[in-house]
Parts: sequence; structure tokens; C-alpha cells
Amino acid sequence: MQNGLAAYIAVTAAYWGFMVTDGALRMLVLLHFHGLGYSPVQLAYLFVLYEIAGIVTNLSAGWIAARFGLASTLFAGLGLQVIALLMLTQLDPSWVIGASVAFVMLVQGLSGVAKDLSKMSAKSAVKLLAPRDGAGLFRWVAALTGSKNAVKGFGFFLGAAMLGLLGFTASVLAMAGFLALTLAVLLVKLPKGLPSGRKSAKFQEVFSKNRNINWLSFARMFLFGARDAWFVVGIPIYFYAVLSDGTTEGNRAAFFMIGSFMALWIILYGAVQASAPKLLRAQMRDLPLLIRDARIWGTALILVPALLAALVFVTPAPAPWLTATIVTGLLVFGGIFAVNSSLHSYLILAFSTDDRVTMDVGFYYMANAAGRLLGTVLSGATYQLGGLSLCLATAAALLVLNVIGVSRLKATAQSAKASCT
Repeated sequence: MQNGLAAYIAVTAAYWGFMVTDGALRMLVLLHFHGLGYSPVQLAYLFVLYEIAGIVTNLSAGWIAARFGLASTLFAGLGLQVIALLMLTQLDPSWVIGASVAFVMLVQGLSGVAKDLSKMSAKSAVKLLAPRDGAGLFRWVAALTGSKNAVKGFGFFLGAAMLGLLGFTASVLAMAGFLALTLAVLLVKLPKGLPSGRKSAKFQEVFSKNRNINWLSFARMFLFGARDAWFVVGIPIYFYAVLSDGTTEGNRAAFFMIGSFMALWIILYGAVQASAPKLLRAQMRDLPLLIRDARIWGTALILVPALLAALVFVTPAPAPWLTATIVTGLLVFGGIFAVNSSLHSYLILAFSTDDRVTMDVGFYYMANAAGRLLGTVLSGATYQLGGLSLCLATAAALLVLNVIGVSRLKATAQSAKASCT
């Protein structure tokens, strides 16, 4: 067990390093290309292949890990992210917009593959390596997801700050060097304990016949679609329009403020995720009660974007009080969203079995990536069509579908046993 725990810690540390670069890269790309005059729809296009790659990667990564072992997918994820970052430094400012968009989409697609290989490895390691006493599985998966998002939040801030201080190319090179060092250390120091894979694993096993996993994946798709419907393009561009005065110094200050908000939101989200087992008193609640909690918290989440959408719609022009209200409301959204996400992350592991965990987690995160793709496209399109109010109203509508999904979950005897063994 000691080797397994050491391997889990090493995987988690590597995942943290990856997520710093993932958050920083998103802010660098978004703010850099917005500053070059890209429209909201063009900005959304930059991330579309990232999410499409996530869908394909998660379907295949679970099988690859089952076949070749978790270490192989983790190393591949880190290595591909280094390559993606180095490719991005070759972007030429003299290229026409169409060529630049196509190139960045390609690089982001490679980064999407890297991210989901790393994520699937880390999340599967929780089920296989973490202690499971009491509510141990819930605590450990909450700790991983919470800490990951806190680290990614720091990455958002770091990316915006580096763009303002170092510029685009130098920032990307610095991140590539950091992640290459992380990979080198892991190659040398990764303890034993990760499963080595089984040669009999078949690709068609990826598609689950477990109705709970299928309905939870359905719910997850719309939960994250709702988040990204305002998060990816809508809110950063709205804040940029409100905060920037068009001067170099004003733009730089706007970058810092946007990056700070995005970082604060992700860090709060991560902190609440990590504390979700305590908040929900998970140690004293069985699986049926936690499924019921997912329905209750999912319903509560719908109210926040619905109310904010109505407020933005009826307010004729941006004002300081409106911006402060939006910030507060979105932070509340982040807290409630974190509880929902943490419950989902626990339930997927509770419903899966050890022999299928990488494939079930891969399928589940395929749905997660499909939701992010949906939200990304809707974020750019709805902001261009109807501004922030339409982004938020769309998020509320998607959250209704999330609640429909979790309402179909049932605690079977097998899943109840898997959650506590």
C-alpha cells in the first residue's frame, strides 16, 4: 500500500504541474488573440478542437490505460503538452487571421489530447490507489479535484500576469521548460504501484452498459456545458469591455483584473470541491442520500445564472454595481457548482468497478469534454448574438438537463458495495 500511495502522490504532483500550464495557456491564448482583434466567435473557434480532441482522447485513453498501464498515458500527456507549447511559439504575427486560427486550433487540439490523457490517469489512480476507509474514496477524489482546480486557478492568474509582463512567446517558452522538467523528474522518480495494464482489454469495452454511468455522463455533459457557456468567452470579453480604456496600460490592467477573477473563481471552486465531503457530511451518508444531494444541489445551481441573466438583460448599460453583482453571483455559482462537480466525481468512481475504472472514467470524461465543447461554441455564439445575458440564460437551460440526468441515477447493491470497498 505504501508504494501505491507514493505513486498516487507522484501522479497528483505531475497533474498539478500540468494544470498550471493548462490554465495559463487558456488565458494567454484568449487575451492575446482578443487583443489582436479576434471576434468572440473566432475566439471560441480557437478552443473547439481542444474540446473535440478531449472527446476522442477520453474514449481511447481509458482503453490505452487498461491495455498499456496508467504510467504510459501520464507520460504521453505531459510530453504532448510540451510539444504543443513549443509549437505555439512558432506562430507568426504576419499570418492572415484564417491561417493563425487554423494553426492555434491544431495546437490546442494537441493540448486537449494531452490534458485528457493526464486527467484520466490521475482520476483513475484515485480509485485504484487511494485508501477507502469510511468515506475515504469521496475524500480522496475531492482532494484531488479540489487541489487540481486551485492549481489551475493559479495558472489563470499566472497566464494573464505573464502576458502583461513577458509577452506571449516568452511566456509559452517558460511553461514548456517547466513542464519538460516535471516530466523528466517523473520519468526518473515515479514509484511503483500504478497498474501495468492487461493485454485482453478490448476497445469496445469503453462503452458502458451500466445505466448509472451513462446517465451520470449525460448529466456531466450539461453541467460543464453550462459552466463554459459563460466562462470560456462570454465573461472574459464582457469584463475586458467594461474594464479596459483602450490604452496599453489600461489593457494591461484589464488583463490582470480578468486573470485575477478567473483565478479566484477556479481557486474558490477547488477549495469548495476539496471540502465537499465535510460539507455534505459524507461519512454519515450512504450512496442513495448522496445521489439525492446531487439532485438538490443541481436544482439550486439553476437559479444563479437565471437570476443573473435577468438582471443583466434589464440593466440598460454596464455600471460598477452591476459588475460587482455579477462577480458576486458568479462566485456563488462557483461554490454550488463545485459541490455538484465533486458529487459527480465521487459517483463515477462509486459506480465503476476496479477492472473497468479506466474505461468508465474515460467514457465519463468524454462526456465532460463534449459538454465543454458545447459550452465553448455556445459561449462565443450567444455572446455575439445576445451578450452576457444570453450566455447566462443558456447556462440555466443546460443545467435543467443536468438535473434530468442525475434524477435517473439509482443506488444498486453493486454500486453501493463498490463505493465503500
